[in-house]
Amino acid sequence: MTNISNEDLLKRVEKLEHDLGVQQDIHDIRRLQYSYGYFIDKSQYDEVVDLFADDGEVWFLGGIYKGKAGVHRLYIERFRTAFTENHNGPRYGWLLDHPQLQMIIDVAPDRKTALVRGRSMMQAGLHETAKGDERQWWEGGIYENEYVRENGVWKIKALRYYPHWHASFEEGWSKTKVDFIPMASVTYPEDPLGPDELINPKPRLWPATDIVPFHYNHPVTGKPIKIDNSRAREGFND
Repeated sequence: MTNISNEDLLKRVEKLEHDLGVQQDIHDIRRLQYSYGYFIDKSQYDEVVDLFADDGEVWFLGGIYKGKAGVHRLYIERFRTAFTENHNGPRYGWLLDHPQLQMIIDVAPDRKTALVRGRSMMQAGLHETAKGDERQWWEGGIYENEYVRENGVWKIKALRYYPHWHASFEEGWSKTKVDFIPMASVTYPEDPLGPDELINPKPRLWPATDIVPFHYNHPVTGKPIKIDNSRAREGFND
């Protein structure tokens, strides 16, 4: 038998405890992000806001909403007012499904922060018998998020959602109008519901096909993943 010193044995135990802790972190972060999807599906915006750290932020449609005040402005003052008439919960005829998919979770060695790349595919709309204008659409995008562990609890530090495409059910994505959904152009407080800061350069939706930079290296080569977006917007005139 190979003799193992007490010091080596202690190091092995410490590594096993660390690795097990990382796996628990991954589970907790996945649960956190999945909960975000379930809450936003049913317009539970109070619960969504509570998922964020006090200095958290949201990147959405060309703007950055900063701190709890900015997060509250987006989810409560903008979304809840527009979608559910300021009701914290679902309303008749309102569909807003956000499956959370393909998450790659990387926890920092000190287990205090984490980075996640993921995807959301959305089906949304308002039934013809519901109050408001009947509508229905598809949507999809990429997340490159940050998370922070505070007092043993994982919270969202930065939810960076890069919507790639929107499309109506009637015509589909092949006929989506260029700049179908406009990006933010005015900040708060000039726009009372606007972001605190604009994203530069301004994102573009489908038919643009930009790659969102990866927070991790290539899993086989270990090299940074090269991004070539030189042809991603060649059909645009600006």
